[in-house]
Amino acid sequence: MFFNQLAANLVLFCLSVFGIVFNTKSILITLICIELMLLSINLNFVVLSAYFDDLYGQIFSMFILVIAASESAIGLAIIISYYRVRGVIFLDQKPVLKY
Repeated sequence: MFFNQLAANLVLFCLSVFGIVFNTKSILITLICIELMLLSINLNFVVLSAYFDDLYGQIFSMFILVIAASESAIGLAIIISYYRVRGVIFLDQKPVLKY
């Protein structure tokens, strides 16, 4: 059971890495992939904490959740302000670099 949970977390982590690497257009998908990566790491901390019967992994997971929430709030605020200025939110920077 323990190794199945770690394998599922590894699959989630790899999916998020592939989403970041192969996504070339949307910044929202990149932000979602970063959040998925942080959540899979949190699940690893919780599973290992339960396996080793200590509380430190769960406490560290709560700190990571707070940082992930603030990162997503700041990231969305930056995306909204960028959309208001430029009108698009694509990662394609060719039109921006012309000016």
